[in-house]
Amino acid sequence: MLRHPLLIVLIFFSQCNTPEQSVYKLHSDNGDGTYTNPVIAADYPDPDVIRVDDTYYFVSTTMFVFPGVTILKSKDLVNWEYAANAIPEFNFSECYNLDGCDRYSHGQWATTIKYHKNKFHILFITLDEGGFYLTSDHIEGPWEINQLPKGFYDPGLLFDDNGKIYITHGYNDISITEVDKNFHPLSEDVPIFSGNIRNGLEGMRMYKRNGYYYLYGTYGGLDGFQVTLRSKNIYGPYDQKIAIRDTTHGPNYGIHQGALIQTQTGEWWTMLFADNGALGRFPSLQPVIWVNDWPMVGVDGKAVLSYKKPDVGNTHPITYLPTSDSFDDSKLGMQWGWNHNPVHSKWSLTEHPGHLRLSTATVTNDFKMAQNTLTQRMFAYYSETVATVGSLKMDIENMNDGDIAGLAIFQDPYAYIGIKKSGDKNLIIMVNNGEVIDSVETTTPTIYFKANPKYGSGAAVYYGGEVVPGTRMASFFYSTDGINYTQLGNDLKMEFKLSVFTGNKFCLFNYATKELGGYVDVDWFKMEPTNIQ
Repeated sequence: MLRHPLLIVLIFFSQCNTPEQSVYKLHSDNGDGTYTNPVIAADYPDPDVIRVDDTYYFVSTTMFVFPGVTILKSKDLVNWEYAANAIPEFNFSECYNLDGCDRYSHGQWATTIKYHKNKFHILFITLDEGGFYLTSDHIEGPWEINQLPKGFYDPGLLFDDNGKIYITHGYNDISITEVDKNFHPLSEDVPIFSGNIRNGLEGMRMYKRNGYYYLYGTYGGLDGFQVTLRSKNIYGPYDQKIAIRDTTHGPNYGIHQGALIQTQTGEWWTMLFADNGALGRFPSLQPVIWVNDWPMVGVDGKAVLSYKKPDVGNTHPITYLPTSDSFDDSKLGMQWGWNHNPVHSKWSLTEHPGHLRLSTATVTNDFKMAQNTLTQRMFAYYSETVATVGSLKMDIENMNDGDIAGLAIFQDPYAYIGIKKSGDKNLIIMVNNGEVIDSVETTTPTIYFKANPKYGSGAAVYYGGEVVPGTRMASFFYSTDGINYTQLGNDLKMEFKLSVFTGNKFCLFNYATKELGGYVDVDWFKMEPTNIQ
């Protein structure tokens, strides 16, 4: 029976002056030498982090979104910027093109990154296509991608000091495989440990320190916890010790699955994540101390909420990951990703400068199968009463009969507000998980949409196959002047389901239900704080 029916409420610090003048806390960095978890309040799951000289690099799971394999960079482990999306698109199955099939909940995940002999190395698995190995001289790329003859589930990588290369992998039954420089197996898988605390040991990272081999992984789940396996021999036997098991209510509930990092000043830290309901899985930065050659996470067995920033030998400015976009650049910002592979001939930033042109790329009656849906992660604010609202301005004069374009919130279920061209009429429609809930006619050539997810008051997350109560709600609005907004339809019950396996995202879309040829121009997209009380 569940002991915690309401879990992972986003309980952060709010900084308020008066009801008329509120200062929203937007960032983990508190500006006084401390930080507050989550270190990034958005969906960056399965983190692996390395340091190269004085720069830290963070890679996470993007699954079916491309450009994918997002890499962030930081000077202090708290303030992050985009460095690269290592894979522009993924051409190893027609399902990544939404050509009769899809890769929701599949695709790239649990990626590991290393730096060895002046090269960056990335290794990940897809459940359907197997293992992939990427390498580059520069973090910005270009990256060379190679499909491997063998896939390694939740891989961890070690370049040993004797010149050998090892990969650890597996779910509950953990194995190690020696590979060559191209990551092709040189040996059979060698089983080295089976999870014995409960089922679900996975997500191993590999390290070597003071003559010990370390496998640093998780017993996963909403209440997941982090463990370390240790041996003097790469093939074991391995001892096991819990690094942290904290189920305190709040943003660090069940933190797990991530990386160990040593700063240039000798401090040790770990980047883990916690499930945060409908918005996905948020990174949590925790201090590490070594006790008898075991890494122990947090303070006195508890994860920290606020703590002093890592000592990296210098101070660095606060940085913000971009969200809003006026589409004035000649290329998309790295915060954007297409739902599955894009059709590049069907979108443009130059045909109408200062706008994102979305031409119809798909004829379908299923929003989930529409190509060229542009997505972006939702960001939380550090207050339980403040949420993110997404809005856009769209020119709709060049839509064809049957075209549908608008603003969506996507997971399972999804909902959107949009324009449907019906003969010579423009209908504003609100659709909730495939059902048209309401509609109203408009005659304006320009429309404004707003999606307001009220996720500060609860969470909908999976635990042992069951949905924990507390589903977050989202409302949808339209305006013809950009000032006065009218709500349309009903509320979306936002959830995080394994059928999609990423956090809810804002989506900009335009697809055809009859024939191709129409287009819309998006003038801007904004992501802003809104008070939900």
